[in-house]
Amino acid sequence: MNDLVKDCMKLGFGLMRLPRLDSGEIDVQQTSDMVDEFFKAGGRYFDTAFVYGGSEEATRKALVERYPRDSYYLASKLNAGAYAAKNEEEAKKEFEISLKRLGTDYLDFYLLHSLETNNRDKYDEYVLWDYVKKLKAEGRIKHYGFSFHDKPEVLDEILTEHPDAEFVQLQINYADWDDPSICSGGCYAVAEKHGIPVIVMEPVKGGTLANPPEVIREIFELADPAASPASWAIRFAANLPNVMMVLSGMSNMEQMMDNLSFMKDFVPFTEAEDDVILRARAALKSIDSIPCTACKYCVPGCPMQIRIPVIFECMNRYKLYQDLTAAKNDYSWKPGPSKASACIKCGQCEGACPQHLPIIELLEEVAATLE
Repeated sequence: MNDLVKDCMKLGFGLMRLPRLDSGEIDVQQTSDMVDEFFKAGGRYFDTAFVYGGSEEATRKALVERYPRDSYYLASKLNAGAYAAKNEEEAKKEFEISLKRLGTDYLDFYLLHSLETNNRDKYDEYVLWDYVKKLKAEGRIKHYGFSFHDKPEVLDEILTEHPDAEFVQLQINYADWDDPSICSGGCYAVAEKHGIPVIVMEPVKGGTLANPPEVIREIFELADPAASPASWAIRFAANLPNVMMVLSGMSNMEQMMDNLSFMKDFVPFTEAEDDVILRARAALKSIDSIPCTACKYCVPGCPMQIRIPVIFECMNRYKLYQDLTAAKNDYSWKPGPSKASACIKCGQCEGACPQHLPIIELLEEVAATLE
């Protein structure tokens, strides 16, 4: 299935959450030390992006200026969002800027960044699919694909429209496998159907699965007291046969060494370990949360244009993982301008909800908790 990456550990170094100094700047020395350990263990895949503040420059200093260019794979991304590019010219210019920041004249992997229903038209409007094909024909990139955040049916449409895409980057972890909002399992199945290799992002769900709820931690400790919760999450993703690389956004040397300890000589799950993951997922579902299925029946008729399923997704991050900071961060941007407090209590959403949820009451709870 995968012949894009050879002689390489299945763990990739995600360069989005690099260690930072008290000043807020990326700690290039610590990043360099982490790069060294990564190389020693057989790691060769490095993933950054145009919109990862300071990451491309730090990657140049910690990696590109210190190792032969043919000794690793380097990936970056082109983002057509309005905050990154106001027009086609600015979008296409990102590639040249990334090369300059990184200090290289080519990229091994180049991704159209974070495609979803709300932005995919921009990638077409700016003719970016043809642009990456042109870059590959010129030898300035070796492979192109895209990262994706949406439902399986949208992924199926994109892969049908663009069968030339060589890989797709998906959010996959055991917690989101059958989550109705993220649909990790469904998206993975679509990629498998199209015969396209998968790069995994967020295997530890932004770090939350490194510190899961106590009921899940107990399941893992009973199965293997020596294994970290993060190891279960990353190995789950790496165990999937159509996955060619699992990215981990490591922020310090401790996280790096833990990940290398079980990925340097990766061993697939046993049947018993598969069962542990199933029990962990069942335990996660048993925790009190908002049982929204993200059907979106409530959305079209909302006079305030509140994206109710997205708001409930943010609240569930708090309910499930007790991570108020992460939940508030998600809530600050994911729902868009209309927050829970914008609700005028008209009740149309409750009439449309097939789950008969007390949406008005739940929105009040969200506003009190996350705003």
